Amino acid sequence: MEADFKSGFVTLIGRPNVGKSTLMNRLIGQKIAITSKKPQTTRNRIQTVYTDELRGQIVFLDTPGIHKAKNKLGEYMVNVAERTLREVDLILWLVEPSNFIGAGERHILEKLRKVNTPVILIINKTDTVKKEEILGFIDTYRREYEFAEVVPLSALRGENTEILPDLIFKYLSYGPMFYDEDTVTDQPERQIVAEIIREKSLHALEEEIPHGIAVTIERMKERAKGGIIDIDATIICERDSHKGIIIGKGGSMLKKIGSNARFEIERFLDSKVNLKLWVKVKKDWRDSDFLIKNFGYRQDEEC
Repeated sequence: MEADFKSGFVTLIGRPNVGKSTLMNRLIGQKIAITSKKPQTTRNRIQTVYTDELRGQIVFLDTPGIHKAKNKLGEYMVNVAERTLREVDLILWLVEPSNFIGAGERHILEKLRKVNTPVILIINKTDTVKKEEILGFIDTYRREYEFAEVVPLSALRGENTEILPDLIFKYLSYGPMFYDEDTVTDQPERQIVAEIIREKSLHALEEEIPHGIAVTIERMKERAKGGIIDIDATIICERDSHKGIIIGKGGSMLKKIGSNARFEIERFLDSKVNLKLWVKVKKDWRDSDFLIKNFGYRQDEEC
């Protein structure tokens, strides 16, 4: 191990749909966290690992968006995000390019003022505004808080993202690797597969349904001969009417979700996949402590 090797934990925070998962996937160089234009896409704390053999290792925590909770699942998600702020070495706070600081951002500012962790402000989606406007956005936020750094970038297009690892290492301490150099994530394969299916459901379904779905993997087993992985998964929804929409006319929607998910799961697992999907109704599961835990959202997980 090099004497000048650095390591540490870095969290990405921000309101829902600000581009946290897109940025993390960009920095890691492959897709781990699911992305969608719909809020509440990320529900668990997803841990990914960036290793540079000479400089060090960064463990990224992509947390659920900080927002006002409307049910027990929402409370769980916000608690995960807020607790993480105290447990990391550096915070990356993503905001959209604007001169207006809304209630959601002000809520996050209040949380940041309660911790001593250095914060890098990331003004994301700069590809959607004029270059000459960006300095004004930086000034707006600098008046509110003393940031360690401010970085304007576009995670989607990869503009200015290459400078981030250098800046992050600046704020990390010298220390050992937490994971071996080949590790990209600590997420179990089953969990990533479930998240891919949920992502494809989010993309395909009506606005009001996606918040109320979860995905469980009932079976994931490689065949002894032929190198095919059989996966049985269940999409959980909250209402009978939702079940009908998810299945679609003649099963068309479920086929579309299954086909899109299978393509990406095969790329992720580097194997042929036989995917079977079912749909079950569990009424108001997002307000049930038992079901929230049952579907893999655990408050007591260790950092």
